[in-house]
Amino acid sequence: MATITPKPGSPPASPAPKSHPGAGEPAGSVGTPRAQLNALTGLRGLAAWFVVFYHIRLSLTDLLPTGVIDVFARGYLAVDFFFLLSGFVMWLNYGERFAQDGARQALPFLWKRFARVWPLHALMLSGFVVFVALLAATGRPIEGYPLHELPLHVLLMQNWGLTSELTWNHPAWSISTEFAAYLLFPVLVMAVPWQRLGPAVLLAVLLALLGGLGAVFATMDETSLGADIARTGLLRCVLEFAAGLVLARLWQSAERIAVGPPLWALGGLGLALAGIALGLPETLFVPASFAAILMACALDTGPLARALSAPIMLWIGETSYATYLMHFFAFILFKIAFVGPDLQVGWMGLIGFCLAVQAGAAILYVGFEKPAQRWLNSRQPRAPRVA
Repeated sequence: MATITPKPGSPPASPAPKSHPGAGEPAGSVGTPRAQLNALTGLRGLAAWFVVFYHIRLSLTDLLPTGVIDVFARGYLAVDFFFLLSGFVMWLNYGERFAQDGARQALPFLWKRFARVWPLHALMLSGFVVFVALLAATGRPIEGYPLHELPLHVLLMQNWGLTSELTWNHPAWSISTEFAAYLLFPVLVMAVPWQRLGPAVLLAVLLALLGGLGAVFATMDETSLGADIARTGLLRCVLEFAAGLVLARLWQSAERIAVGPPLWALGGLGLALAGIALGLPETLFVPASFAAILMACALDTGPLARALSAPIMLWIGETSYATYLMHFFAFILFKIAFVGPDLQVGWMGLIGFCLAVQAGAAILYVGFEKPAQRWLNSRQPRAPRVA
């Protein structure tokens, strides 16, 4: 089909969300109505802040109860939601285009993805380079910033299994793996006749992808999705990205599935609670739980969807890529300037840091991220003409 329109149970047409903090365009084909998935934009913003609190949690142990710190310690799981959402949105944006135009869409797609994720990544990496140069010039240690790996970071290849640990701007590992998923996306779309697959087959493919992810982690003797990211991150991203693509096709088939948002939500939450109660490895139930919750939010039109679509939530979601990429560096500088030897942050420090991160993300979004994206998109190379 040439047009992506809202399914029964979905809100009316309007701009849709961007996915992972490293991806995003409105859903829908060029010149056609766009399905409103604004709730996912707000949810994406909350997920980005979950990652922020994951990285700063050890400086909050004197401030917050142990149970809250334990919740923040699972903040790395937000990245799995990003991967699912990225595949979901990429299909809504480009699935029909590839179906119509085939490989001719590959170069425009990859250029737009590059224009979306690379400029801000390069800016943050440049900030780290200046910071490391200052450390070296003042005789301070520069462990964690290997110069020989810097070209991999510039090329967004740092987490393609070529290194043994996270270095430089740690959150950018997921941008690296997602760019690999972008490179595979044209093949994923064109190699399978997705439009011909019914809901039952799509659901089977989804379960196979998520079950395969758990099985691979089991063969590696890993029970955590955040374990050994340098080794597992690429596979984790690609499989969840592909699962998000399948979810998008299920969403487009919503009128043929007798499962509404409440049942998707209950299924996702029930799966999560059952997995926790039974002590199952998170690799076996968290991605599937997130997939069900994503579907519930995409279909929902109720109070939760309206709350997540509020203007402030949309703004937090729109700026979430900048929040995601800059917070790690910002906290390093914040600790140097304002945190004592005990590395603990008080309420005023926490509030000040959060406000500074959100303000910085907004400035980067408006002043650099979007202008750089527009500049690069205006210089998109033309694909060679084939006789």
